[in-house]
Amino acid sequence: MQTNFTPEQLADPRLAEADRILKRCVHCGLCTATCSTYVLLGDERDSPRGRIYLMKDMFEGDKAASPVVRHHVDRCLTCLSCMTTCPGGVDYMHLVDLARVHIEQSGRRGLKDRLMRRLLAAVVPYPERFRRAVALAPFGKPFTKIMRRIGLDELAAMVDLAPAGLTRAAHYAGPGTAATQDTRRAKVIMLAGCAQQVLRPEINDATIRLLARRGVDVEVAPGAGCCGALVHHMGKEKEAHAFVKANIDAWWKVIERGPVDAVIINASGCGTTVKDYGHMMARVEGYAERAEKISALTKDISEFLTDFDIGPSKRWSSIRVAYHSACSLQHGQRVTDEPKILLKKAGFTVLEVPESHICCGSAGVYNILQPKLAGELRARKVAHIESVKADIIAAGNIGCIQQIGAGTKLPIVHTVELLDWAHGGPVPRGLERFEEFVKDVPQPTREAADFIRG
Repeated sequence: MQTNFTPEQLADPRLAEADRILKRCVHCGLCTATCSTYVLLGDERDSPRGRIYLMKDMFEGDKAASPVVRHHVDRCLTCLSCMTTCPGGVDYMHLVDLARVHIEQSGRRGLKDRLMRRLLAAVVPYPERFRRAVALAPFGKPFTKIMRRIGLDELAAMVDLAPAGLTRAAHYAGPGTAATQDTRRAKVIMLAGCAQQVLRPEINDATIRLLARRGVDVEVAPGAGCCGALVHHMGKEKEAHAFVKANIDAWWKVIERGPVDAVIINASGCGTTVKDYGHMMARVEGYAERAEKISALTKDISEFLTDFDIGPSKRWSSIRVAYHSACSLQHGQRVTDEPKILLKKAGFTVLEVPESHICCGSAGVYNILQPKLAGELRARKVAHIESVKADIIAAGNIGCIQQIGAGTKLPIVHTVELLDWAHGGPVPRGLERFEEFVKDVPQPTREAADFIRG
């Protein structure tokens, strides 16, 4: 793509980065076939190629985002399916990140939009605030029709997505170290997350049990919190950097005390962001080098378990699992086969879901800010999942779990919960009726040495 930036503009490192990305696009249009919003809407402006043209015009003109640009960039899920498809390696992720910062800093949104975004940014990344909001949500459910009638669709979507009641508290809550009782073979830092530890604390518990059972110390560092993804994807750069800096500072103290084998993420949306810390902080003094090292250490829980011997499963089942590959995992991190391989090794029958590259509509808080499109994507995803006649659904991202779970009666759990169950952990919440289909694997009563004489 030919660009028309002036030398003065290219002195700005942001515009210089945008220029480099834009020049890689050759207008081939292959991205349109795998873009979730284009598949739904058929509007070129809601495809990666169309948005690239809109962003190029905005950047070259060095002007505030027009309502048209803002509208179509806002409708991008950042599912990154286009990057998996693109033969030219166009870095769409960082281009749209730059655009969102520009839109946030230069444009003027409507009052309702500004208030909703501020509300989400002020509540969701903070577990205690979010827990109180979730507790209040059931009181708003009788009024969602009224909310929609007066134009508060986003607020209604937020209430609808909230669980019916608060779940139990996590067994392993707060900062600290879960030390293995076995011979220590590794040490990892785990991101406890924000929304996940409120909506489904069992995920962190299952992760810690599964790792500690096989000789891995798991540390949750004091001072670490939200990964920053939520505000980052809203273009709120200052707030995102504050979260990133807090995590880097907290994790670096742990790293300085002794070797750390990995930073473990069990919410793939967070994982994509933490793996990008090196890029996000490349121009931030005092953080660039540490951020790069932390990004290199970061692994999704399925990546770590694939490279680490967790031993044979203790239970075997006939349960049929539809595995939903979260966009942030398959496109953002290019982790595609690892979760399915782990589930198969643990004794589950894993079913491939048709059209798995299309987003479920969660995408952070997209299902709140764009409820109509998100609802259509969920219906499409659920139809494909239910077509394979599975017993349960597994996914590696809490956003997908909440989004898909709101549209189907099939139970949905995190991949790591199933692995923990197969390796001796408790039955995951919502799967109690499947206990009879899971059998303990007979354990040998004698060691190999018992059969050797002499």
